[in-house]
Amino acid sequence: MVFVNAIVLGLLLGLALGGNPGNLARLPLRSTWLIFAALGLQVVAFPAPSMPWSVPDVSARILWLCSYALLIAGAFANRRLTGVPIMTAGLFCNLAAIVANRGQMPVLPSALRAEGKAYAVHFNSARAAHPHLAWLVDRWAVPHWMPLGNVFSVGDVLIGIGALVVIVAALEPRALDRVLRRGRRATATPTATPTAS
Repeated sequence: MVFVNAIVLGLLLGLALGGNPGNLARLPLRSTWLIFAALGLQVVAFPAPSMPWSVPDVSARILWLCSYALLIAGAFANRRLTGVPIMTAGLFCNLAAIVANRGQMPVLPSALRAEGKAYAVHFNSARAAHPHLAWLVDRWAVPHWMPLGNVFSVGDVLIGIGALVVIVAALEPRALDRVLRRGRRATATPTATPTAS
């Protein structure tokens, strides 16, 4: 849910800078089926309590890892979009933490306490005081005043920043474009004027 906040912030920032929301419809996303398939696998692996099925723990972990493979493939297909390489780095950070901890994303007890939650295992999240690659696990909690709060990791931060950059760049804000044009003019190498012999 941290990503929803990043997308909303990207929209607000892009519009504040003079972006056109209609440009989002022209965002040249490729292989979007990979992203939808990844989300579908995650819904199957970790169904909401109201859904009429359950998945064994090992199978759920395998499906979750497969969803990450699809997300990374989707990110690679869209690697030329501004911001997507940042998101890809975040995906790899999260995947490294998950693989190092046997298919679950550990969450530090301090992050759980800050979020006001207490559990040993919840879907793909597992409470762990001393996880492997501790600097990549869920270690912070979203402030309570923010909507859709949850715990999050370094990888989540990178994915959120990347999503924000994708949205802002897609809106093509006029203010940002003017800054970039001035920067290009300032760094342009002046052409040498030929001297008369």
